[in-house]
This record gives sequence, C-alpha cells and structure tokens, in this order.
Amino acid sequence: MKVVAGSASLGLGEKVARELGFDFVRPHVERFPDGELYVRIDDDLDDEVLLIQTTHPNKKIIELFLLQDALREMGVKRIITVVPYFGYSRQDKIFRPGEAISARVMARHIGMNSDYFIGMDLHSENVLQWFDIPTMHLHATKPIAEWLKSKGVDMVISPDKGGYKRARYVANEMDVEFDYLEKTRLSGTEVIIKPKNLDADGKTVGIVDDIISTGGTIARAAEQLREQGAKRIYAVCTHGLFIGRAMENMKRVNDFAATDTIESVHSKITVASVIAKAIGKLSSMQ
Repeated sequence: MKVVAGSASLGLGEKVARELGFDFVRPHVERFPDGELYVRIDDDLDDEVLLIQTTHPNKKIIELFLLQDALREMGVKRIITVVPYFGYSRQDKIFRPGEAISARVMARHIGMNSDYFIGMDLHSENVLQWFDIPTMHLHATKPIAEWLKSKGVDMVISPDKGGYKRARYVANEMDVEFDYLEKTRLSGTEVIIKPKNLDADGKTVGIVDDIISTGGTIARAAEQLREQGAKRIYAVCTHGLFIGRAMENMKRVNDFAATDTIESVHSKITVASVIAKAIGKLSSMQ
C-alpha cells in the first residue's frame, strides 16, 4: 500500500506513511487562471491506496474528488479515503424547510470512488449512515490527553453538555476529574456559567472541544473559569478553523492547540499515530 495525500493534508500524510513504513506519494496539483484545479499522480501505485485529504476549505473538496478519480483511472482497486476534517458535517439534518443536508451530500460523493471511509472526530456520527461503504470513526482522545498532561492539567471541562462524553474520554485517559459548563439564569438579565458538579478554584483546567471556529465559546468559558478561581486555563480541539476574531479570543487562555486534521501553525498535536493504528488493524482484518 502507498499513501497519497492531497494538498490540505501533506504534512499529516507524510507522518502517517512514516508511521506505517509505507511509501508517500505527493500528487501534482495546480490551479488554472479561471480557478479550476488540475491534479496528476506520477508515481506507480499498488492495488490498494490510502488517500488522505481534509475537505476544508471548499477547493480541497474538489481536489479530493479529482484525486479519487485519478486513482481509479490508474487502476487502483481499493481506495481507503481518510478525511481528517469532514467539511459540511454540521448540517446533518433539516433545520428549516428547503435546506440541503450537506453532510449527506458530502458522504455520498466521497463514497462514490471509495471502498472504505475513515473520519476523525466527526461533528455527528449521523454522517456515517449515508455511506454505502464500510466506515470507521476515529478520535483524537489520546494525543489531546498527552498535550494536556504536558501542561499539568488536573481538570478537564467541556464548554457545553453536548461535549461531555469527549471531556470524559480525555479525562479518563489522563486520570483526572471532568465536567461540563452549565448555564444558570439567576434573573431576566443575570446568567452564570460554571461547572455542573466540580469546583474550578485553584485548578489547572483544560477546555476540550471538537471544533474551534471563532473562539467565542472558549473565550466565554475561560472568563467564567477565571472568575471561579481557575489557576491556569488551556484550550484544545481536534479541528482548528480559527476564523474571524479567533486569535483575539484565544488570548483569554494561557495556551491553546489543535491537531493537524486542519494543518496550520496551531497544529501542535498530530493524529498520525491514531490513523496509522487504525490502518494497521484494518490490514490485519483482511
């Protein structure tokens, strides 16, 4: 097997190939003056290929589809498509009449030229139901826990109840306490946000989320935790978009990190070992 990575995941692809001891293939990708993409794979390939490409921003989605088609044209019989960050996953149901279910659209198109799909910390596991091929859902729990350990974190917090399981998994990996922030309305104008069950006073707290976009949620959580006496505050996510006022908002914490599912200067954590381990298990099952 060889590892092919699109331009959104070159660094991660190289790390995964190194972990597995596989050859790494970097496709030729260029953009025409009208904005259209051109891809070409010059290397000889095996019957089975591991293709890694994050589908963010939009142009990386088209690149993934073109790479899949190129692999089929080259005679690759089995394509394992790894999408470290699955763009459009947050629209996984109809909220208002007339909407598209964008996560379903993405799943169907990715599955057209894949034989196996692997996602990482999907916003909702509902995405997997729309694939007509075998799927695997991976989590960045272990590498995130290792980063938080290096910061001396002794309490893990989810910014909301929806992320409680994620906080629990990370905390269990670290053997520390965990909780989520709960909003309590005291009056028509006064609201407090604090951990549901635990006391943050004197703690070094790690806020764990799946996605950091503008950082507004992290900033509000950090403010409340500081008011309650948290000693130091760190924020970490699997998928770091960091758009808008994100950098201003992230100043509210002592340090922050994202994984390399979306590659940027903030990708201080790699998920390469998680993907490599999954591929190793998949290969042993064949």
